[in-house]
Amino acid sequence: MTLPKTGIIPDGCRSGFPARLVVPSNTGRYAHGYTQRGITVITTKEGSGVVASAVEIRGLRKVYSGFRARETVAIDSLDLDVPIGGVFGFLGPNGAGKTTAIRCLLGLVTPTKGSVRVLDSEVPRGLPDVINRVGALVESPKFFPGFSGRLNLELLAATRRLPASEVERVLDEVGLADRAEDHFETYSLGMKQRLAVAGAILKNPDLLVLDEPANGLDPAGIKDMRELIRRYGASGSTVLVSSHQLAEVQLMCDSVAIINRGKLITSGAVADVLAGHAARLRVAIDDVSGASLVLESAGFVVQPAEVPGQLIVEAGESDAARVTETLAVSGRYLRGLRVETANLESVFLELTTRGDT
Repeated sequence: MTLPKTGIIPDGCRSGFPARLVVPSNTGRYAHGYTQRGITVITTKEGSGVVASAVEIRGLRKVYSGFRARETVAIDSLDLDVPIGGVFGFLGPNGAGKTTAIRCLLGLVTPTKGSVRVLDSEVPRGLPDVINRVGALVESPKFFPGFSGRLNLELLAATRRLPASEVERVLDEVGLADRAEDHFETYSLGMKQRLAVAGAILKNPDLLVLDEPANGLDPAGIKDMRELIRRYGASGSTVLVSSHQLAEVQLMCDSVAIINRGKLITSGAVADVLAGHAARLRVAIDDVSGASLVLESAGFVVQPAEVPGQLIVEAGESDAARVTETLAVSGRYLRGLRVETANLESVFLELTTRGDT
């Protein structure tokens, strides 16, 4: 990829809003752009070797004081970079610190230590300069219960001086156009979640932060939400998604970060995170302890499974026949054998439960 040090290209962005340009990290360039009078001005700086970050967190620590001065460390020395453009999954078990980190980057919580930058502005000091470019859904949505979905969004649009056409756009995007006149209090949990996402995308943000966006949605709604998020990521916006639905995260995210107990465990492109975890064999057999000894004696690495009567053999599909033969020679016959390729759920469980037993 070749870029001039300074260039001007036509662009459809609205005047005054940032250009959306992502330069792959292997180009060794840092790219930044802005839109002015219908054109996008692009400047690059040689030698950085990184892509500009939509969110940059350094040494973040958040400690809550509790009863009798007992302290709870929610975030502990967290470093995180969310690249510009695409969908970024922010994962962790309950209590890992995900929501606290999100609240810190939105200026809703003051960190005990560390720094946060959002769209190249320091939080909280510079947040007013970029808040109109950030949309967010954090925890439970709050709207006027006796007002219709449309009226709630129209009030939001009025505070941001947005045209009525934007309300119609987002109602259509989240699939609420036919229920827009119903009162919010009559909405199901999934419909309330859809309206909250509509509020978050109302200003067509450059950074969209969604905490459990599929909460309360049925399977069709989950699919619609995934497609909506993918569209926003593909358009050049940055979408930061926190979710427990790991299969969905794997389908819609370009990159992920996994945290546990307030610390970053791993981050990177989804394919790279999965690449470090090979396929394995799940063996169902009556004599688990005896089978484990036999397989270990034959040179296999064996792990206990989370299900009684099963064990995990760290081997690929090509070793399945040898595992079966090794057990049969010892007089042990398996009840089942399944090849498990690495997926985000298995990697997540492996990384977040390591050391818990």
